[in-house]
Amino acid sequence: MSLCLIVILLALVSTTSADDARPNVVMLLADDLGYADLSCFDSPEVKTPALDGLAAEGAKFTHFYAGSAVCSPSRAGLLTGRFPVRAGVYSWIHTSHNMHLRVEETTIAEVLKQAGYDTAHVGKWHLSYDLEEGSGPNPDPGDHGFDYWLATGNNAEPSHRNPNNFVRNGKALGEVPGYSCQIVADEAINWLKGRSEPSRPFFLNVWFHEPHRKVAAPEELAARHAGTRDPHYYGCIENMDAAVARLLETLEELGVSENTAVIFTSDNGSYMKGSAGPLKGRKTQLWEGGIRVPGIIRWPGHVSPGTVIDEPAGIVDLLPTICGIAGVAAPTDRTLDGVSLLPLLTTAGPIERMKPLYWFYSPSRPVCVTREGDWCLIADPDIDLPRTNMFREEYIGPIKEAELVNVRLYNLRTDPGQTTNLAEQEPQRLEAMRQRMRDVHRDVMDEAFDWHLQSAN
Repeated sequence: MSLCLIVILLALVSTTSADDARPNVVMLLADDLGYADLSCFDSPEVKTPALDGLAAEGAKFTHFYAGSAVCSPSRAGLLTGRFPVRAGVYSWIHTSHNMHLRVEETTIAEVLKQAGYDTAHVGKWHLSYDLEEGSGPNPDPGDHGFDYWLATGNNAEPSHRNPNNFVRNGKALGEVPGYSCQIVADEAINWLKGRSEPSRPFFLNVWFHEPHRKVAAPEELAARHAGTRDPHYYGCIENMDAAVARLLETLEELGVSENTAVIFTSDNGSYMKGSAGPLKGRKTQLWEGGIRVPGIIRWPGHVSPGTVIDEPAGIVDLLPTICGIAGVAAPTDRTLDGVSLLPLLTTAGPIERMKPLYWFYSPSRPVCVTREGDWCLIADPDIDLPRTNMFREEYIGPIKEAELVNVRLYNLRTDPGQTTNLAEQEPQRLEAMRQRMRDVHRDVMDEAFDWHLQSAN
């Protein structure tokens, strides 16, 4: 054998070994799942053995946060590691909007793809609507770093059962028999099994539709919840859990489970009464019940089984965390608002935030929230911003100019229901947190893209 051939073979072996050593990442996202909607988060109604097992084998976050109180901005925050308004996504995206996740943003998928990862997105998208090839100018998942994708613009239509609005890589599928979560799991499993180079690391982004309305579940699951407010709501969560179980079994079958980090959370709180547990509020509101959600990360060999993390963290931290898991550098050419959670996951030490966790959603009152340690500060706008659920891009100018007033202070460790305003008892803390809220708010608003000005030009 020639020396040249030996060198080539050694290089190939080295590359394969390096790829084999790179952790895979599976990102699981529920839609409108409340903080107390899993049995491992003390749901009295739902049984979720697969997700319970994921938490038992890894880390459970008791203070984990969505990026917003509604879906599109939260998804933008997840993919970019930036506060959603900074990334130009103010509210849930309607077909009438110009607003979408801009290609100027850098996503987890783009970062990992550049590092040699295979990337796939399956499930709800809701960061644009022009998914069919030639249907419009807005970017689809392929324009944001996903090699392969199956998506719906928004919710599964007409419901989770037999949805008719899935698009695969630009091609509409028409009606697909079955339930949305199982269809999404099927696609993920087929992609995993069909990869042409299975030695390459992968990033698989699985965004379920459950339990967003209109809900539908197999009758045997719905029947378990007869007499509740909505048997199909609880049944579709259990159906989603069964889909997660199938996906985890596939990772085992392929021999990659031990080298795969699996992350699970929700895009915002629930609309269902009781789903927030002891927390105040619901979806569309920036009270705790609208933004605090289940958070689970399993990474065998790195995260000790049964770890419980009480440190506040959230979706905005997932890009730097996933970059840390993959061993690749996070983007440095833009402001990232999240921090890597690896120190918490590996018990290496605390994380250090240079700014508070921050949320802004214009129809909500409070309109703005920050979280620092045990403490939460909330504020209202100084002008009467429209509270309608249907966002209009002409609101952006007033939103960017609004100041924050009527601040209130809560200790979320002792008062998770946000019943007692401690502003008068903690004047120094109040003033310090108010200044930091103003600073981060102004920084975000100064960068936030103005879709109305773009359309006017």
